[in-house]
Amino acid sequence: MRVIGLTGGIGSGKSTVARLFAEQGVPVIDTDEIAHALSTPPSPALAQIAQTFGPEFLSEDGSLDRVRMRQHVYAEPTAKKKLEAIFHPRIKDTAIQMLDALPEQTPYAILAVPLLFETGNYNQIIDRSLIVDCSIELQIARVQARNGLSQHEIEAIIASQCPRKARIELADDIILNETTLAHLQSTVSALHQRYQD
Repeated sequence: MRVIGLTGGIGSGKSTVARLFAEQGVPVIDTDEIAHALSTPPSPALAQIAQTFGPEFLSEDGSLDRVRMRQHVYAEPTAKKKLEAIFHPRIKDTAIQMLDALPEQTPYAILAVPLLFETGNYNQIIDRSLIVDCSIELQIARVQARNGLSQHEIEAIIASQCPRKARIELADDIILNETTLAHLQSTVSALHQRYQD
């Protein structure tokens, strides 16, 4: 089974592309979903969050206070490394378990990793990398429409991710997502045929 690492900057359309592959019957393992599960109680990661950052970083229901943590991470550079040390090994282990559980005859699976190139954690797992790309202006517009974040917050997130030029150079395959959903669907269909061979 081949593993295709799917990535792209915030607002590029990774989730839409992942959904389109899933609609073709392709198994999609999304590390964002794994991270979300790990930040919802019960989870050993949350006990470590409280111990490392303080109980104020957990919500009343015991889940991760994402807004507070995001603000802290962007204000305090060392906080990001501490947070990643708690979550990244657990996310990777879970992703590997999910891949191992797929039927042997599966031609390929999509492993969606927002920070695929930044962490380097998945280099030994993936066979090819696929990025979803669009202009930075379009990224900002999409995230503002979706999340209501300020331009300054979005630019800070973009700056913390792998630069667009570097991502393009590292990618095996690129989907340019700047036009219509129909164009995106046809691009995914063509890649689906290729990946099955």
